[in-house]
Amino acid sequence: MAARTTMRRVGAAALTAVVAAGTAVGATAGGDDRGRGGHDGRHDRDRARNVIVLQGDGMGLAARELIRLATVGKDGHLVMDSLDEAGWTATDSADPEDAVTDSAAGATAFSTGVRTFNGAVGVDADGNPVPTLLEDARRAGKATGLVSTAQVTDASPAAFGAHVTDRYDQSEIARQYLEESRPDVLLGGGEDFWYPEGEPGAWPDNPPEDPEEQSKGTEGNLVDRAQQLGYTYVSDAEGLADADGRKLLGLFANEEMFQQANEGEGDVYSPEVPLVDMAAKALDVLQRDRDGFFLFLEEEAIDEFAHQSNATRTIEAGRSLDETVALALDFQKKHRDTLVLVVGDHATGGLAIENVDPEDESGEGQTAEDDPFPIPGTDLEFTVDWTTGGHTGEATPITAQGPGAELLSGPQLNTDVHDAVQRAMFPRGHR
Repeated sequence: MAARTTMRRVGAAALTAVVAAGTAVGATAGGDDRGRGGHDGRHDRDRARNVIVLQGDGMGLAARELIRLATVGKDGHLVMDSLDEAGWTATDSADPEDAVTDSAAGATAFSTGVRTFNGAVGVDADGNPVPTLLEDARRAGKATGLVSTAQVTDASPAAFGAHVTDRYDQSEIARQYLEESRPDVLLGGGEDFWYPEGEPGAWPDNPPEDPEEQSKGTEGNLVDRAQQLGYTYVSDAEGLADADGRKLLGLFANEEMFQQANEGEGDVYSPEVPLVDMAAKALDVLQRDRDGFFLFLEEEAIDEFAHQSNATRTIEAGRSLDETVALALDFQKKHRDTLVLVVGDHATGGLAIENVDPEDESGEGQTAEDDPFPIPGTDLEFTVDWTTGGHTGEATPITAQGPGAELLSGPQLNTDVHDAVQRAMFPRGHR
């Protein structure tokens, strides 16, 4: 496809043209400044003043059941399964070569309501920029935030705040965050893409846990640029806890906030700042905005460890996501005008939960069955088998609660998720 090779970046001028001809939500907020429109002080049960999107990257139904069975047992329920509405979403992309989506196309469907080719971020199948939910929210005067245990410039968060045809153009994605979409809160890994080669930041180049990690930015020193634009920059848990102000950039690892590998081969899941703590800080900052907020939260490690056929770490990452869902639901109970939804962009690994049976071993090497896992509250155990190290094409479960949640019940296309969230934020007659 020509868009793959001829249009790696989309500049501000092209996006401005799309915005001018696109959604009408910006009519409530003049110019580029937030906080001058949108919220008129009226209580409206049908309107989502705040939106919290929680994504378990790579979390299909089997992964969600794996997390449940291993953490709360046969009679237990994950917090993410307790929301009022439940459905499932197809994950297909518009890629001409691959039948199964990647995270870039999957998240772009959620963020824009448009299917695109794999690797594309915030653009349609022809490479044209498409307005995102985050940008819609900002133009309506809302605060916005992107949080991930991956690089904060990785495909999924990037799909909400940038427009490029190559998901790996992460320094350009960071530049667009700062100069175009301007999220108020940016928290995650990926410091290497914010500093030029040879100019390490707070996270040293070539660390022992992964000697290949080093600064590789292509757009200058973007941390300095962020600070010039009014962001407070932090790089560790203490700095995040102490940070104040309305604009916050936190980069807590060279790359992802974990080390993905098969069990016992250098796999580490111990983020400098757990997802739940990043989410709590983001909520603290964003809720100060009188017009509300849009917040995207992602647990990337579910996907990355499933790529490595690592059930142990997949379960750990799933537990982390569920803790974060609990935080979001606690916020929602105190702020009923908040829509919370939990979804996966695609499934990964083709995992199967099986009885312990030495005669039933269908994989070898990395994709061999993982050791038996106990089921809490029972004497039973199960094993996890894997069919692939890649993505799979099944639908993923979605649960939701709050204004507009009923629109996410039952079968969905991935583009329907965007439409439901946009309608919840901007119901007819309230734009």
